[in-house]
Amino acid sequence: MKLKVNGTEYEIASDWQDESLLDVLRDHLGLTGTRFSCGIGVCGACMVHIDDSPTNSCLTPVSIAVGKEIMTIEGLAANDGTLHPLQQAWIDEAVPQCGYCQSGQLMRALSLLREKPDPDDTDIDQAMNGNLCRCGTYPRIKRSIRKAALVLREVK
Repeated sequence: MKLKVNGTEYEIASDWQDESLLDVLRDHLGLTGTRFSCGIGVCGACMVHIDDSPTNSCLTPVSIAVGKEIMTIEGLAANDGTLHPLQQAWIDEAVPQCGYCQSGQLMRALSLLREKPDPDDTDIDQAMNGNLCRCGTYPRIKRSIRKAALVLREVK
């Protein structure tokens, strides 16, 4: 089996097909930016994109992801290390405290901005609803998304 993650193709042992995508990413591929938290798909910490769709990787058998484009938080920055506008906004607005949920938050925010380049507060609240932050940095997350949206619109 082959798994394409962040533009790189990996050979996956066939006996891994029933493991969660999260476990394969973290334990077999060493991509530890995607986090394990609740394990039941309600917190969003394990969110990745499969064919540009936000997906809880803790609930996704790796066999479902074979032949699809997977993007993890490690694939968000440019190849030269330049941060994505969302990552930069996260830093500028001092969003992370413990940081545990941040990769999932960023991946969900990316999906939102692809769907709605100019989201209002209601759009942000609805889109980010499935991503929990133990530290309660929701106002900073909202400001960061608005800031990144503005940057991304200016670039186009």
